Amino acid sequence: MSTKACILIVEDEPIICNFIATTLSANNYKVIQCNTGKEAIALIPSHCPEVVLLDLGLPDMDGLNLLKEVRQWTGIPIIVISERDDEKSKVLALDSGADDYITKPFGTSELLARIRTAIRHNTRLETGHTFPLNTFKAKDLFIDFNKHMVNVNGEDVHLTQIEFKLVSLLAQSAGKVLTYDYIITKIWGPFAVKDNQILRVNMANIRRKLEKNPVDPEYIFTEIGVGYRMLEDD
Repeated sequence: MSTKACILIVEDEPIICNFIATTLSANNYKVIQCNTGKEAIALIPSHCPEVVLLDLGLPDMDGLNLLKEVRQWTGIPIIVISERDDEKSKVLALDSGADDYITKPFGTSELLARIRTAIRHNTRLETGHTFPLNTFKAKDLFIDFNKHMVNVNGEDVHLTQIEFKLVSLLAQSAGKVLTYDYIITKIWGPFAVKDNQILRVNMANIRRKLEKNPVDPEYIFTEIGVGYRMLEDD
């Protein structure tokens, strides 16, 4: 069996670090471990891992500072794994350049799924194929970006121009959490008022059109206080 991607774990708690490393090794990933920010800064350019799993509470620096520094010279996928479960910490990490955020404790299936999503998304960016074949499919949702067409269960869904832009933006980063401010800036521009109400209204309309049960969505999920995430594509 061939080895999968290389994963760098930046975690200073031995028990957690060993647990993650064992899980990844069992799934045939190559694993590199370190417990300080200084080591991570040296290992990232020398080993070029496909994904970095970053704890925010490092002994020599705050993980957010490490995140900001690394983002100055690489777009490598970084998944924050932290005990900080408050909304402010999540938003700060995502706005500082994190690709995803997982709160401890977490399940191994969730961790592996987030890693697969990060690797797949990064591969698209590197190859220039943001939308493979210009389409997106997840369960019964199908999007044709060139034709501006959305289809659910074989039936066409009419979206307004803004609604289509929102769905397309989320589909482009399927599996990744996009913060409210990021979405507003991308859709309404950098000088738009960061008012979540207009975004929520549009998302509610989209869910009524796409979801069987808007209260229990299958495609677009809310990360409370943080943003939205589209179901990972097939």
